[in-house]
Amino acid sequence: MVILASCSPTVTEPLDLPKPESTRPIEDPSITANPCITFDEVDPRMREDVENAYVIYRDYIRSQEFDQAYKTWSNAFYAAPAANGRVQYQFDDGIRLYKELLKNETVRSEQQALVDSVFNLYDKWMECFPENVPTIKGKKAFNAYYSFKGRMSNDEIYSLFKDAFDGKNGGPDYFIINPFSKLLFDNVVTKKIEYEEGRKYALSIMDIVAKNLSECKGKECETWEIINDYAPDLLSSLEGLENFYPCDYFADKYYPDYEADPTNCDVITDTYRKLRYGKCDLNDPKILSIKNAFEKNCYVAPPSKGPLRLALESLNSGQFKEAVTHYDEFISTSSDMNKKAEIQLRVAKIYYVHIKNFPQARKYARAAAQTKGDWGAPYMLIGKLYASSGPLCGPGRGWDSQIVTWPAIDKFKYAKSIDPTVAGEANKLIRQYEQYMPSKEDIFQRRLKKNASFTVPCWIQEKTKVRPAI
Repeated sequence: MVILASCSPTVTEPLDLPKPESTRPIEDPSITANPCITFDEVDPRMREDVENAYVIYRDYIRSQEFDQAYKTWSNAFYAAPAANGRVQYQFDDGIRLYKELLKNETVRSEQQALVDSVFNLYDKWMECFPENVPTIKGKKAFNAYYSFKGRMSNDEIYSLFKDAFDGKNGGPDYFIINPFSKLLFDNVVTKKIEYEEGRKYALSIMDIVAKNLSECKGKECETWEIINDYAPDLLSSLEGLENFYPCDYFADKYYPDYEADPTNCDVITDTYRKLRYGKCDLNDPKILSIKNAFEKNCYVAPPSKGPLRLALESLNSGQFKEAVTHYDEFISTSSDMNKKAEIQLRVAKIYYVHIKNFPQARKYARAAAQTKGDWGAPYMLIGKLYASSGPLCGPGRGWDSQIVTWPAIDKFKYAKSIDPTVAGEANKLIRQYEQYMPSKEDIFQRRLKKNASFTVPCWIQEKTKVRPAI
């Protein structure tokens, strides 16, 4: 599997929330002792000022006067953190204000104090509104993952996301799906969690995304489309782990392809192999239907005894790694360069389609290109590997996921330049992916220039040129 490296930062001890700069004294010591006081519990002499401060600080935020907003919010929040006992926006606002203060803070110790204040505020939020703990934990984990890397370990963030996922009636909050999917993927691949746990959450996430995508209305569909561009694709990569997904997963995902095109031999063989790989019962009606279709439309006499026959038998039974072993035996002994290149590319496709190991797929595709010159197919496959890496190398959309299109398009262009037989497919893919390249604005913001040299990171590590979307 493609494993994306992740940090394991140290965790600092949290500090107490800093006392606010106040324009009037806090007369009742119990205000700080009880973090969940409401307007009804405020000293009657202060209540009107506190309620007004709740309104005024939001006006300051709207006008982006953040220093004054913070001072006013502090007075309001520390007097009555729970406001009227129902609204909770004051916690989100406070977190935003701490972030704004952090932008202009240069002293390391003060930066750390502000970050600690953010996380202490989440803890106080949970204390004041325990009925909303799953959502608050999700927000805390989201901020730790995206905005404050190093404040918590990935294991701690994963645990928070898991609590947020499990604790929300009616399904988890949408904003945790993508980061939770990434940490889940990493933990499964690195074997930090058992397959059983990984399988449970992966299947749940896919079901949740599919359900919300089918039921959403209006602008909320845009959000679920973004999530759908990332989480399901990333988690489908776990198909490469044998025995991770059950038969039903493969049947539900791939059998409809066969039903839609029941005489296409490529679809028939691929679906049959997927279901066998998923350990579906040989007497399952779906298996029998595909097998009958193969024998009727696609049967070709297998090779004579030897590694190619053994590889085909392993492939058809869904034993993909065994098939690779037998193909490697043929590659190492064959003197037929064209046949060797064909098998090398076949192994590359097994790694791409079935085992989901992109670096190994590229390795075999490169070997095929060296064995047989002026052949565009290996470069087309490498281009597809790169183009498919958006969810692996980024969040599915945005810069990190878009820059993979640059080396992908490079490979498509090179493939057609040496092999006219792939030009039609190459041109189609070039047109498709040119629209997904980064925008001019994104390039400008990163102070990059068009046609400047750029090395795409992640597993790709390929030098290319900067280009805006067409």
